[in-house]
Amino acid sequence: MNQLVGVLGHGSVVVAFVAALVAALGYFQATRLGTPGAPERSWLLLGRGAFIVHGVAVLGVIVSLFDIIYHHRYEYYYAWSHSSNHLPVRYMISCFWEGQEGSFLLWIFWHAVLGAILITRAGRRWEAPVLAVVAGVQVFLVSMILGIILTPTLRLGSSPFLLLRDFMGDIPVYKLNPNFVPEDGTGLNPLLQNYWMVIHPPTLFLGFALTLIPFAFAIAGLWQRLYTEWLQPALAWSLAGAGILGIGIMMGAYWAYETLNFGGYWNWDPVENAVYIPWLVLVAALHLITVYRRSKTGLRATFVLNISTFLLILYATFLTRSGVLGSASVHSFTDLGLSGQLIVYLAAFVIMAIVLLANRWKAIPGDAKELTTWNAETWVFVGVAVLGLGAFQVLATTSIPVYRTFVELLGFHSSAAYPADQIGHYTKFQLWVGVGIAALTGTAQLLWWQKVEKGKLLDLLAVPLMLALLFAALFILLGKMKNPAYIVLLTTGLFAVIANGAMLLHLVRRGTRVSGGGIAHIGIALMLLGVLYSSGYSHIISKNTSGLTYSKELPEDINRDNVLLWRNQEVPMSHYGLTYKGQYLEVKGLSDYVNKDELFVLPDDEYRAILRADLKKDGKVLAKLGDTLDIYPENTYYEVAFQDKQSARKFTLYPRAQVNPEMGLLASPDIKVFWDHDIYAHVSTVPKPDEEKEWSPIQEYHVKAGDTLILNDYITVLRAIEPATDVTGLGLVKGDIALQADLLIEGETRKYHAHPVFAIKGNQVGRVADEIPDLGLRITFLAIDPQKGEFTIGVNTSQKDYIILKAMEKPYINLLWLGTGLMGLGLAVAAVRRSREGREKVAEPVGTAGVVGARPVRRVVA
Repeated sequence: MNQLVGVLGHGSVVVAFVAALVAALGYFQATRLGTPGAPERSWLLLGRGAFIVHGVAVLGVIVSLFDIIYHHRYEYYYAWSHSSNHLPVRYMISCFWEGQEGSFLLWIFWHAVLGAILITRAGRRWEAPVLAVVAGVQVFLVSMILGIILTPTLRLGSSPFLLLRDFMGDIPVYKLNPNFVPEDGTGLNPLLQNYWMVIHPPTLFLGFALTLIPFAFAIAGLWQRLYTEWLQPALAWSLAGAGILGIGIMMGAYWAYETLNFGGYWNWDPVENAVYIPWLVLVAALHLITVYRRSKTGLRATFVLNISTFLLILYATFLTRSGVLGSASVHSFTDLGLSGQLIVYLAAFVIMAIVLLANRWKAIPGDAKELTTWNAETWVFVGVAVLGLGAFQVLATTSIPVYRTFVELLGFHSSAAYPADQIGHYTKFQLWVGVGIAALTGTAQLLWWQKVEKGKLLDLLAVPLMLALLFAALFILLGKMKNPAYIVLLTTGLFAVIANGAMLLHLVRRGTRVSGGGIAHIGIALMLLGVLYSSGYSHIISKNTSGLTYSKELPEDINRDNVLLWRNQEVPMSHYGLTYKGQYLEVKGLSDYVNKDELFVLPDDEYRAILRADLKKDGKVLAKLGDTLDIYPENTYYEVAFQDKQSARKFTLYPRAQVNPEMGLLASPDIKVFWDHDIYAHVSTVPKPDEEKEWSPIQEYHVKAGDTLILNDYITVLRAIEPATDVTGLGLVKGDIALQADLLIEGETRKYHAHPVFAIKGNQVGRVADEIPDLGLRITFLAIDPQKGEFTIGVNTSQKDYIILKAMEKPYINLLWLGTGLMGLGLAVAAVRRSREGREKVAEPVGTAGVVGARPVRRVVA
């Protein structure tokens, strides 16, 4: 049965590939024949039917791949290398697209969905040429997961249904047992075990897929010499693509903010850049479509940008999956031997697009309107140029490894390298791109909706500009802003918000439908303001003010910018008092974390633990002492209580960390959100795991009940020896004897109880030590001397429990997330409106039945 799933999955891949090929051929022939008739319709039906078969086969591949992940079929390399037995279902979904093959399959799936929508919505004129392009793209994409070996050194694609024994090759375990199957997988990358990784990739790949549709319409328009008709149906898809791709990018940014610990949401990583570039070009392209539909200007540029958007998506795919970035990016996939296939894929569509565009260039209508400074179109074109410059700067720098590889392939040496300060390199230029975008969105929107006579432009802009300057001056004084570039971005961002807000108010008063573009532009402006404050004025509040160096072995920035927290000891940090309260684990089925001290992890199963005490919440018992719980031991959560000394406000954060054998300390922040700022905190250093903790040699103490002794400089009293009726981990039965020592220890800030256990179970002696992590003590009840009435207590000492924490304050970062939502909402409103307009133009009234109240008879317009 297990092998059958893989056979069905791989068979579905082959069917999907062949069906896409047939669909592309059928639609191509239907387009080529052109005039409606029996031959054309036969080819059209063939293409349509083959594409539907293709879509069903793609679903079959998805079901098969998820089946091998969900049911832990580790005989398959994909399941073994990306999942493990104890992953929650939500992270099994993340496993699906962690690998290259799964992410290609996700992309293929969205193309199949969009193709199905086009079959029902594109209309007779556009179905064949547009679906011919979509199916052609699917042929290339499905080939990436075919996994067919053509020669010993040449294969077509990488199959997600490859057996582990075939991947591993000739290793001893398979010689001894050809049917060997591992009991567990290697697991999901810890950094991807986040709910954003469940929803971010599907959103991002839907954005990728949506860029294909305007590209396909543009190619179809050139192919059929319908140079302007394609704009109307393409516009709604462009708006949807810009919104979804933009939101997908920002989901990734929030994932980085919430999961990684570099203190931000954007690091100008090459893979981040590779997605950012086509989004800028897509936004520029949809603006040009809008301009041409209004003023019949810029059609050639509109073709170029719509075609370039999809080609840049293909180039981004090559960058991230060919291995050309090497160690330049923390996100990129390693080369699976598909780089040559990716180059062919990219080259095929680049050459097709360039040849077709060049062949039709002279036939594309020229501009019908002269642009002037008081035309809105002029300012839109300037904005498009600014977006293009922003995209080009990022593209040119991100592509440096490609230049270097190309030069070295020619036999020459290249010393080209990324700038030493990549963040500074990009930020300095992109900041002014942001200034230009903010200024132009405000200006163009006002001009777009209000007629302006020659020489009256400044009159229109005067009020929004004065209000922007007034508010900017107020914010500058209150925030002590001194950087000139930041001041300019603040002013233009406020101008964009005010100008677009005024325009929306004007439309409401006129009774006009609200402009989706105006909402989106306000969102973009708020995003720019959020980036300005959260990045430009983010500051560290965990500065080391103790005058002490924590450790000479630690990097300088950790000693300088972090605070050392001993467990249960309050430490001042900025205007906060911080108390580290202990380590916590995630328990299956519980929304709250559980204190590690209350869990006895089973020695033979690290994913299960026995409760040492009743687990309560709001007076309700959630689990009882002795219950066995399923836990997720990979991550430890560190409880840190914050008390604001200025406002008396209290809150608790649980930054997460994992000591990974291969990747070292993987720390993720926890974030407290306020309306005007975030507190962002993560651990920089944690104690060694329990199995690596260094304990001193055991020191024995012979004591009687009531005796006082000093343990690791702490006064300790043996209050009593008492029966122990239920000891976690010992499994006592009738006839067994168990005693526990009751010790009271005076810590610096509180008293602690320790209860080490001495038991006689059958003919064996058992001992359960009790550990006080706050004090670095482990106490063991070693022996009983009934003749002397003495008890032997063994004590080991270790480093007290501590963490080193970094905390930052990020002002007004919520403007970034609010702006992202408004941008998506505005583009969604615009997309829905344009889609409805398209449907209304497809069906036009041409007559009535000739009686009062008769409904119009409609016909499909070719």
